[in-house]
Amino acid sequence: MKMLFFLCLLIVWIHSNSYCYETNHQGVRNQNQRGQENRNMPQLIVGNSVCQFACCFYKEISSRQNSGNVFFSPLSISTAFAMMTLGARSDTLSQILRVLSFNPREISENEIHEGYRQLMQMVNRKNEGLQLNMGNVLFVLDRLKPQDKFLSNLRNFYEGEAYPMNFKRADQAQIKINEYVAGRTNGKIRDLINNLDPLTEILLISYIYFNAQWEKPFDTKYTKKNKFYVDGNKAVEVPMMFGMGQFKHGYDEQLSSTVVQMDYKGGASAFFVLPDQGKMKKLEKRLSCERMSRWRTLVSKSSANVYLPKFTLYGTYNLKDILYKMGIMDVFTDKADLSGITGQPQHRISQAIHKAVVKVDETGTEAAAATGMEIVPMSVPATITFNRPFLMVITLESNILFMGKIVNPLKKD
Repeated sequence: MKMLFFLCLLIVWIHSNSYCYETNHQGVRNQNQRGQENRNMPQLIVGNSVCQFACCFYKEISSRQNSGNVFFSPLSISTAFAMMTLGARSDTLSQILRVLSFNPREISENEIHEGYRQLMQMVNRKNEGLQLNMGNVLFVLDRLKPQDKFLSNLRNFYEGEAYPMNFKRADQAQIKINEYVAGRTNGKIRDLINNLDPLTEILLISYIYFNAQWEKPFDTKYTKKNKFYVDGNKAVEVPMMFGMGQFKHGYDEQLSSTVVQMDYKGGASAFFVLPDQGKMKKLEKRLSCERMSRWRTLVSKSSANVYLPKFTLYGTYNLKDILYKMGIMDVFTDKADLSGITGQPQHRISQAIHKAVVKVDETGTEAAAATGMEIVPMSVPATITFNRPFLMVITLESNILFMGKIVNPLKKD
């Protein structure tokens, strides 16, 4: 008996920004503020755990893909496996929690789920100028009956929906599931599933759709072909965007990297991190939540000329292999205990696939693009040219939505 767990993710359609956790500003807080902090504590703990997981996951896949692009959503992967813990028991449960960076001595299972509930509520709230939609769905073999408690927790904590599905008719089931996902991702992911296994009993999908416009869009008439150095010897011609004026940027000495923060309308941000020549390995080795949390105070607004390539990336990952090496093992074997889902122990995850798409371009509305040049101080502007491999982190408030490395902007996968 198998469970096929498909983690689908998403789409970043333009831009975004993120870092691990808010710097703790010192100062006197009144009782109402402290009360609010206590209520939000599960969300803060979960947000920090997602960041820790992001760093570990990034280091694992980048060590496997030394010469390739990387793009994924740690929030989507973490959320999907946190949902699995609603039905996981014994070692299966403890392995998932450990890899997701949760310490059971510091936070209870209920607080973990409450933290994800608060996080999803924050992500899905309506925001002017920002399209952000995250959700979870369970397709269950029509003869199986998930336990009421599991379904209730799925709805209450993860806004999850559950639908019966006849997986025996795999072709028809595949069409229905792909249509569902296409509808939830504004048509950006049309064929998530191929060759659906007719032995599938449970299929879990986590999706996130992100579409935002730059606060300060690039003018398309300044986009020109320019060289991007994939490595020390190889260069490719890429469409390079150009922007001038006031940009938030700074230099992280510990990472030997220049950091540029670009904000989206609606409160999201993108951090582009350009290591010094030959310092990518140093950046990747030292990358941590602590470092990322300092970027917002590290950057300051000053005059700059910024050159950034246009790119579209598709990331597809076999999570079974990656997470097995990170320590989630039993859930993919006959040792799996997912008895909290159906009351029966003989289920395991046969597949876990993560798909992510990001598109970065000049995008802004025509009116926004026609705002004209900024008045800038009479000083020599810094020139920041992203013409060699760099990192990109997309955040909303203090939460990481997406993370990636652009090695070759022309290579989409």
